[in-house]
Amino acid sequence: MLHLLLVAVGGAIGAGIRHLFNLGALRLVGPNFPWGTMVINIIGSFVMGAFIATLSRRYGGASSELRLFVATGILGGFTTFSAFSLDFATLWERGAALTALGYALASVVGAILALFLGLWLVRTLP
Repeated sequence: MLHLLLVAVGGAIGAGIRHLFNLGALRLVGPNFPWGTMVINIIGSFVMGAFIATLSRRYGGASSELRLFVATGILGGFTTFSAFSLDFATLWERGAALTALGYALASVVGAILALFLGLWLVRTLP
């Protein structure tokens, strides 16, 4: 139950930061391109890499609670793209380059196709 609470609280923090960041980007550069989302995905992936490397280097893996709160919770709420990026990197570093590339292609193309399928389905139902 503690793990669920840590992820939920961290997720709320990350989602709140994402919302404020998107509002700021919208005011700063306007609505013509999703700058906020793109920058959030890049920043979140960078922070995920730095956080995981720091845990490995300085703390020998640290507690699962800290990883759940920061990586799954805060960064997962900020951007799930950071989790996707970490999964890709893990596969790549294990030497499973083809699997990593397949995962990336299937995730991105699959998610976009699923979104369009959902749009089509709801728009065509009476």
